[in-house]
Order: sequence, then structure tokens, then C-alpha cells
Amino acid sequence: MTVAREYWAEKLGTGSVQNVTVKGTFVKGAIGCARKAVRGMASGLTALGLVFILMLGGCHTKAGDPTERVADDPSATVLPGDASAAPLTSSRSAADEPSKAPRGASTETDCPGNMVLVEGAYCPIVEQRCKAHTEEFEREERRRQSLKLRGETLTQSHVSERCIRYESPSICLSKSRQNLRFCIDRYEWPNEAKKLPEFAVTWTRAQEQCAAVEKRLCGIEEFNFACEGEAMLPYAYGFERDAKRCNIDKPYVVPLGTSTPYEACMQLPYCKASLEKLDQRVPAGSMPECVSPFGVMDMNGNVNEWVERAGQSAPWRSGLKGGWWGPSRSRCRPTVTAHNELYAGYEVGFRCCKDAAFGRPEAPQAGPH
Repeated sequence: MTVAREYWAEKLGTGSVQNVTVKGTFVKGAIGCARKAVRGMASGLTALGLVFILMLGGCHTKAGDPTERVADDPSATVLPGDASAAPLTSSRSAADEPSKAPRGASTETDCPGNMVLVEGAYCPIVEQRCKAHTEEFEREERRRQSLKLRGETLTQSHVSERCIRYESPSICLSKSRQNLRFCIDRYEWPNEAKKLPEFAVTWTRAQEQCAAVEKRLCGIEEFNFACEGEAMLPYAYGFERDAKRCNIDKPYVVPLGTSTPYEACMQLPYCKASLEKLDQRVPAGSMPECVSPFGVMDMNGNVNEWVERAGQSAPWRSGLKGGWWGPSRSRCRPTVTAHNELYAGYEVGFRCCKDAAFGRPEAPQAGPH
């Protein structure tokens, strides 16, 4: 059994995201993927006995997998230095079924129709311990470790890092939580039950479509919280990966050609045939157990979802979250930042957010929640 710890940290207001996985004597930084190095280690890690750091051996990706390439962000640190604060833990157990919104359903006075009110205390910095990965990933790790010990060159891996089971509960490492209150589409765009979500759409086009209905793209923190809830669940439905709950882990199909926006692709017979071969979407809401603690559907898998990275400049305001139908991470916290605003991958869709009515959240909460 492999035990790995993951530290997810958003720099609120900047959109920077950092993941560090500690596994045995191995440290992996998701943002550092592009440059093969972890940039630094915060002092808070020493309190956990994690006093080492080493260069990355490569990113774990499926060949041609558009969701697992994570760009380097020079503004991000491995972990903000507040990990020494008393951990805030969730009281939710792995057996709990997070299928109902803890705050109750939204009304028209809170959010427009077919949107969900998300309200509560969000933890910016979370520790999530992976207790077991897929056998495919473990085998690849052993192979790469063997190559490294022999002094051979490590090339980019073709295997995605997928965790089968996380330790419960997740731990909040932040000194305080941030109160959030906003509305989010219940389903992926066009936000209609039993309808296939749109895909092969650029970030720019997604932003325009949200604006046309007086909404906006969600932020990273908003997506995280709507997906994981106050329990900081790794998956929207709990601590164990389950391909029967969400549209994930479908067989990987190698894409042919470059990404083309849907409308243009439909005008090209070769592109249309290729897209139809790749398509493994399911209708929105057709997997009723793929639901977050707030009642938001399909936040893991089906289509990757565009979000806006606050503090970034065009054309890099774009981020992808939630995963898609293929064998990728498909969790709540990871954010892919490698694709710019004109990227129209075959697996890419979106949903919209909107400020909730009646004011902003109260001041952040301190202490255990």
C-alpha cells in the first residue's frame, strides 16, 4: 500500500494553485511539472516531519491527455507558511453520503432557476492523504524509480495519477476559513437535465455564453467549494474513487489532429468523424450519485470545466477543473493551467456561476469548523 499526502493551496485573489504529494521519500509538485522542479518548501512542513525536497521525475500523464499537463506558475509556493496552525478537521466520516445540500436548496430570491446556492466556510489549504493508487500508477512508479536508480533519463510518463482511496477526514491547514456565498449552475452548460453538455469550447466562448445570461465563469475557489463542501472531500461524492458514480475512467482514445472548436469542427467531415469517435459524454444528471454536498451534479468527470484564474492576464486567465470521462485525476482540487483561452479540447466544457443575492459573506471564521 502506498500512502501519499497532498497539500492543496490557493493563493486567494491570485488564482495560483499548488499541490505537493509526499510519498515515502518522494515529493511531487503539480505546478512545477513544466520545469521538473519543486520551487520551495514552507516551514510548516517540518512540523509534519516532511523535511526533504527533490526534483520531479516527470509528470504522470496519459499520452495526448489534455487534462494532466500542468503549467509552471512562478508566483506559487509549495505551501503557504501557515501549516503550523492547529489543523481544522472535518467531522464527516467516509461512510457519510454527501448527497444533500447542508444549507438547503436555493430559492429564486437567492439564485436564478436551475442554479444552486453554495454557502459556507471554505478551507484554502487542505491536506488529503491518498492511501492507495491504481495498480497502473503504482507499476509505473516502480518502473520510473528503477530507471532513476540506474541513472537513466526519465521521460514524460503516460500514466495519470489516480487515487483509489483517501484517508478520512481531510485536514484543513489554514488558520481560518473563508466564508463563501455564491450561485452555481446545477448542471454543466447548457445547464439542462438529461441533455449532453457542450464540449470542444474555448474559454473565451464559455465566458461569452455565461455573460449572455448575466452569469460568469466560476473561480477556482468557488469550484473547489461547490465540489468538496465543508468536509473538503477529494471527490464530490466522498473519499473513494468510484467510476459507477461519475462518468470517469472510460477507455482512453488517442485523438487525431489538433483541437478545433465544435462549430468549426462540425463543418469538417474528418474533424467531425474524429470528434464522434472520441465522445464519451453522458447526459447531465444521468448519474444521480455524481453529486456534490451542495447538490451540484457532475463536478467530477464527464467534461472538464473552464474556470477563471483571478489575477492572471490574457490569454492565461483560463483553468480547467473537475476532470473528464477519461482516465485522469477527476478530483475536486486539481487545476490544469497549461491551456490558454483559445484552447478547444474535445473534452472541455463549462458551467457558470453568479453572485448570490443579499450581500456578501461575513468575515472569515477562525478555529476548528
